Amino acid sequence: MGNLKTEIEKAFQETSGEFALAFQEIGGAERRLLINEKTQFHAASTMKTPVMIEVFKQAAEGKFSMEDAMIVKNEFYSIVDSSLYSLSTTDDSEDNLYGVLGEKRPIKELVYDMIIWSSNLATNLVIELVDAKTVTQSMREMGAPSIQVLRGVEDIKAYEKGLNNTTTAYDLMVIFEKIAEGKAVNKEASEAMINVLLDQKFNAVIPAELPKEVKVAHKTGWISTVHHDSGIVILPDGRRYVLVLLSRNWDSDKAAIKTMAGVSKKIYDFVNQTNDKL
Repeated sequence: MGNLKTEIEKAFQETSGEFALAFQEIGGAERRLLINEKTQFHAASTMKTPVMIEVFKQAAEGKFSMEDAMIVKNEFYSIVDSSLYSLSTTDDSEDNLYGVLGEKRPIKELVYDMIIWSSNLATNLVIELVDAKTVTQSMREMGAPSIQVLRGVEDIKAYEKGLNNTTTAYDLMVIFEKIAEGKAVNKEASEAMINVLLDQKFNAVIPAELPKEVKVAHKTGWISTVHHDSGIVILPDGRRYVLVLLSRNWDSDKAAIKTMAGVSKKIYDFVNQTNDKL
């Protein structure tokens, strides 16, 4: 592990920007590698995973069914002064929902779009349903002390006041570890969340340089000079590990992505080449 950490730190140092990493094997030896794991980052869309967990949690508690439908609207309240704001398709990675305003969509469909397409509109609808403060409290109960979900997406007044959703690599590792172990809400919910995460449409970082037979259940996030990826890597033989890669303040998004994808491959090679059985 020492050589691996040195190699990864060198790759980070040779690339413009700040990076954090958290790697955790699931089961068996459970080896772990941490670099800047407690550094706080703007969460960008990685906060959508905690939101998804909270939706499944509240559904399990009987507060609603995943089959229940919500009206699709584009009007939300700022956490600063409760003033109304709307989202724009130009700032969203998914625009189909904007074409069905006023219609109803099942909660499970909104969660799916929130994760695989990183739909901001779906995210704000779901956060309004489960409440951001409740999401944060549930993360604390799961053992993630630093994830902070304050608000929905594109609340410009909050952004200007520095009221942002934040995370650390360590916290994301903790919650993905719970999902991988079937302990996020319950086994059934954890498996359902993995199935959603496996359909992720943005695959430039963790999966990019891995063999096609390797599956990755993950959630990305990016905003201005921030680019993250976080998830569960599932090997063909069933072994699993959690990997979180966070980056910010780089000169080139392309270079940061290339470095993180290369680091993901180093982690995969380490796990695949080791003689230790998990």
